Amino acid sequence: MSEATNPLGAFLQARRALVTPEAAGIPAMGVRRVPGLRREEVAMLAGISADYYLRLERGRDRNPSLQVLESIARVLQLDADHTAHMMSLVAEAPRRRHRRRKETVPASALNLLDSLVQPAFIEGRYFDILAANDLARAISPRLDAGGNQLRDQFLDPGQQSFHPEWVAMTECFVGNLRQAVGTDIDDPRYIELIGELSLASPRFRELWARHEVRAQSGGPIKMFHPQVGDLTLNRDRLAISGTDLMLVVYHPDPGSADADKLSLLASAGLPTREVESEARQV
Repeated sequence: MSEATNPLGAFLQARRALVTPEAAGIPAMGVRRVPGLRREEVAMLAGISADYYLRLERGRDRNPSLQVLESIARVLQLDADHTAHMMSLVAEAPRRRHRRRKETVPASALNLLDSLVQPAFIEGRYFDILAANDLARAISPRLDAGGNQLRDQFLDPGQQSFHPEWVAMTECFVGNLRQAVGTDIDDPRYIELIGELSLASPRFRELWARHEVRAQSGGPIKMFHPQVGDLTLNRDRLAISGTDLMLVVYHPDPGSADADKLSLLASAGLPTREVESEARQV
């Protein structure tokens, strides 16, 4: 079965591949064809039969008890986010056939965006950028309406030099996407985006196969800006009420060198597109 028809099985298989026998506290016996725990080892450690665990992975039993799921979560060393995600994959609910739905930004949110003195933009469920203010575009021309942050991170080589912590950022984006999508994996936009990235990016395929799940949270983000050099800004995501959209705001620590650099960008009106293009060719 595929992930679309057996999401719980795909998740369990991916996560047990990440737990070594040593990490689980058991000896690594015999030749192992794949990394991580065998099915029978997970079953033994969880206190269930190997046959029952096999049925779970193969989608033949879709209603395990809470106690069984908690035991499996312990064996697979799942944190709270991953455990909640696993629990959500069990629920049997009728699926609606999705149609592509345009994400529309409320006028009030656009007014708020335009009033902000910090770089800010509005993103959709799949990290599409739906609107952005001038200072966001001064941070990066990619932070503009019509862009998609996942495509930029995985398909644009320039992002690796722009984001010194690119490796960690890609892990965060993929984990956030898993958490946001949950079981809603028949959305046409989701299918289109995952298909494109899986075909074009080995890095994305590697991360997607891990089934990592992360809740979105704020925190500092480091950049190397072509005009002002190293720049660290705090990034916060704020939910826009009545929608699935998020307002993302970048802001510096008050009185910091980063605040001075941001002020320079705000006042100078630097030609970010042209300068950045020249920087990549050097």
